[in-house]
Amino acid sequence: MSELIEPGLVVLDADLGPDKSDVIRALAGRVATAGRATSAEALAADAWKREQQSSTGLPGGMAIPHCKSPAVTQASLAVARLKPGVEFDEGEAADLVFMIAAPEGAAQDHLALLALLARSLMKDEFVASLRAAATPDEVVEIVRGALREDEEAAPAAAATGAAAAGAAGATAASAGTTTADATAGAGRSIVAVTACPTGIAHTYMAADALKAAAERAGVDYHVETQGSAGATPVPPDVIAAADAVIFAVDVDVRDKARFAGKPVIQVPVKRGIDEADELVARALAAADDPDATRVAAGGGGAAAATSAAANESVGGKLKRWLLTGVSYMIPFVAGGGLLIALGFLLGGYDITDSATEIVLGSALWNLPPGGLGEYLGAVAFTIGAASMGFLVPALAGYIAYAIADRPGIAPGFTVGAVALIMNAGFIGGLVGGLLAGAAAYWIGKIKGPRWLQGLMPVVIIPLLASIVASGIMLMLLGGPIATLMTGLTDWLNSLTGVGMIALGALLGFMMAFDLGGPINKVAYSFAVAGLSAGSIDNQTPWMIMAAVMAAGMVPPLALALATVLAPKQFNELERENGTAAWLLGAAFISEGAIPFAAADPLRVLPAGILGGITTGAICMAMGVTSQAPHGGIFVFFAIGNLLWFVIAILAGMVVSALAVIALKKWTRRAPVAAPLPTAAVPAAA
Repeated sequence: MSELIEPGLVVLDADLGPDKSDVIRALAGRVATAGRATSAEALAADAWKREQQSSTGLPGGMAIPHCKSPAVTQASLAVARLKPGVEFDEGEAADLVFMIAAPEGAAQDHLALLALLARSLMKDEFVASLRAAATPDEVVEIVRGALREDEEAAPAAAATGAAAAGAAGATAASAGTTTADATAGAGRSIVAVTACPTGIAHTYMAADALKAAAERAGVDYHVETQGSAGATPVPPDVIAAADAVIFAVDVDVRDKARFAGKPVIQVPVKRGIDEADELVARALAAADDPDATRVAAGGGGAAAATSAAANESVGGKLKRWLLTGVSYMIPFVAGGGLLIALGFLLGGYDITDSATEIVLGSALWNLPPGGLGEYLGAVAFTIGAASMGFLVPALAGYIAYAIADRPGIAPGFTVGAVALIMNAGFIGGLVGGLLAGAAAYWIGKIKGPRWLQGLMPVVIIPLLASIVASGIMLMLLGGPIATLMTGLTDWLNSLTGVGMIALGALLGFMMAFDLGGPINKVAYSFAVAGLSAGSIDNQTPWMIMAAVMAAGMVPPLALALATVLAPKQFNELERENGTAAWLLGAAFISEGAIPFAAADPLRVLPAGILGGITTGAICMAMGVTSQAPHGGIFVFFAIGNLLWFVIAILAGMVVSALAVIALKKWTRRAPVAAPLPTAAVPAAA
C-alpha cells in the first residue's frame, strides 16, 4: 500500500500548463523522476492514448488519467492540485488530478489497491481533505489512510478487485448487493456491469456511483465490476430476479448472454459516474416498458470467471465451458466455410488440388491459364482452408479460456494444434481444451513469491499448462482419440439409404426439441465440428450441416406461416412476432419461435419437432449439403442441391404449421409454468 505514493509524486497549487496533455506529461515526468518508470515520454503517451478513448474528467473538479504501460516499473499514484484548474472534460476545469500508472503485468494486489483508490475518490470527505492538505507529506498520509481504511473494511473485495461492489464475500453479496432493508422491501432490483478499457479506475467509480444512486431510489442493487483486478460474477438467480440491467461500459460485456431478455440501459462508463441517478431512473422505466431495448440472446461468451455461480453444478460448468469454445470457434468455421464455397464456385471443385500452386505462382498481373476466376477461386479457397485450420485449436483454446481465463488461451491453442497433429480431430480439441483449462486453473492457484506473481499469467501458467496438457495429448490420449475419430468417420461414411434418413430425422428432432437449449446445441456443435472434415470425396459432414441448418430454420418459419393461415388462433402480439419470424427463420435464427413456445410449449414444440424431423430426413435423403455453418437461405451459394434444400424447408414448414393449427384448434391449452430458457449461443447453434 505504502509503495503507491510518496511525497515526490505530489505537487500542490502548481500551474502545470494550460492543457490536460501538459498536466499528463508533467505527472508522467514525476513518476519517471521517482524511478518508477523507464520513460516519461512513453508513460505520457500511454496515458494520453487512454485519455483519447474517453475523457477521465469527473464531476466536482477532478480528473483521474490512468493507464497500464510497459514503461512503468512500479504501480504509482501521482497527485496534482492545480492553480489554475485545467479542463479535462468540456466545460469543467479540474483542480485535483490523480494519475494512476500501473505496470503492464501488474500484480493482482496492486490492481486491487488502485481500484480501492478509485473508489475513495467517490467519497466527499476524502476529496475535501486533499483540497485542504498543506504539504505533500499530508497528501501521502491521507491517501495511505484511505487505502488502509478501505482494505480493513472490505478485505475480500480488495483481494479480488471487486471492491467497488461493496461485497461482503457471501455468494449473493459477492456481486455487490446493497444491504439496506428498505431496498429489499421495495421489490425492484437492478443488475449493473461496469467496465472501462484499462479496468483500473472508472470501472469501480461507476459501480459505487450507481450503488449510491440505487440506495437513494430504494432499489435492490447488484454490480459486476469487470476490471483488471478480476471480476466476481453476479449469480444467475440474481440476474433472473432483476427487473433491468445497466451496462456502464466502454468495452464488451463479458458473457453478455447471461442477461438475455432483460431490459437494458447501455451507456459509456463515465456516464455511470456522472449520471448515476438518471440511469437508475431510466432502468426502472425500462423495466415497465414492454417495448424497451433488451439484451439480445446469444451475446458473446467469455471466461468462466465472469459467469459461473459458486453453486453451479459440475454438469452446468462443463456445458458452459464447451459452449464457450463452440461460440468462439463458429466465426472461424463460418468465414472459412463460406470462403471455401466461394473458391469452389469461382475455381471449380478441382481447385483443392491446385490452389496452393496457383496462389504461389500467380498474381493479378500474372494470371494462371484458367484466368481471373481460377485465380480468385484459389485465393478464396486458400484463405478459407487457413481459417478452417483454426477450428480445433480455437475450440480447445476457448474451452481452456472458459475454465482459466486468459492464462488458459495459449495452452488451449497449443494442445488443439497437437490434437491436429495426432489426427484426434474435434474430440481431441474438446478433451485437450478441458485438460489445458484444468492445468492452467490449478497452476494459477499456486501461491508463489510476490516477485513472481506478475510473471504467472503471462509466462509461468501458459508454459507449465502447455507442457502438461500437450504432453498428455501426445503421449497418452492422442492415439486412442484418433482411433475413435477414424471409427466415427467410417461409420458416418458407411451410412446409406435408411441409415442416412434416420440420422437426418434424429438431427431434425434435436434441432427443434428445445430451440437453442442443450439438445439443440449438441446437434449443432456436432455438425459444426465436423465441417472441416468435409470434402468433395467425403460430403457426409456437409450433409449433416445442411440437415441441421434446414431443420433449425423450420420452427420460426412454420409459426410465421401459421399466423397467416389461422390468425384467429394467435393473439395480436403473437401475430406481430410471426411477422418478424419470417426473417429470423430465413436467417437460421431459431429464437424467432421462442415467444410462441414460451406461451404454449405443449402444442408449439411437438409441432415444431414434426417439421424438424421431416426436413432433416428429406435433406439427408436427397444429399443436400452445406459448407456454411450459419446464415440460412442467405448463404445459398454454399448450399449443394439448393432446390431440395428449399423443398425440405417448405415441407417441414407446412407440416409444423398445420400441426400447430390443428393442436390449437382441437386441444385444450395447458397452463405455462415458465418460459423456455434462451440460448447462450445463437439458436442456429
